[in-house]
Amino acid sequence: MSNVSRRKMLAALAVTPIAAGVVARTAGTEAAVINSWVAPEDKSREKTREHYFPNFELTTHEGRKVKFYDDLIKDKIVVINFMYANCEGICPAITMNLKQVQKLLGPRVGRDIFMYSITLKPDEDTPSKLRHYVQMHHLKPGWTFLTGKPEEIGILRRKLGFYTSNTEQDLNVTNHIGMVRYGNEARQWWAMCPGKANPPWIVESILWMDDGTEKPAPALGRAAKSSHKLG
Repeated sequence: MSNVSRRKMLAALAVTPIAAGVVARTAGTEAAVINSWVAPEDKSREKTREHYFPNFELTTHEGRKVKFYDDLIKDKIVVINFMYANCEGICPAITMNLKQVQKLLGPRVGRDIFMYSITLKPDEDTPSKLRHYVQMHHLKPGWTFLTGKPEEIGILRRKLGFYTSNTEQDLNVTNHIGMVRYGNEARQWWAMCPGKANPPWIVESILWMDDGTEKPAPALGRAAKSSHKLG
């Protein structure tokens, strides 16, 4: 995206400097999760991959077999959240919020920014069920829903920082935190934000992971970003 296009896009989003307030009010105690998932600075990219990105085989809602690191994460800017199809809690609201994010990102989704939603109930959420979920919510291509082996999904969830310190609550997937992980794997930049945050602000945060384009001006809330370089 050119510098001119970036400025036009950000202007169209009409982002206001409320990012810090969104995190403080929406994330609450979840803010601790954001700051807890930071690898030591002296580790290499390979060490980061080994520790945080197990290369488990997952299945997409289209029935394709993919490797989590090799096919989905490596060298990409990604947006990741966890959900399940029959959720009556925060999942539908976050899905609709991320639908707006996908719309604002436009053709970049599936081209150089990749969105992934991983089910917390892989025993229930088969590829066909996830495909129905995508169709039901009229989601566009470029956003992939994934299922896999239950024990590997559980490991992946914790590796990516989607957990709580309360063991009993953590084992109950209906209590899952409504956060979104986004990052630039090649640069080892990673951050989290509330899944129900203002969509334009989520978009701005994601675009900050693209080091090939001009960054927003301070008035757009630059100082409020919570991003970290892993490894």
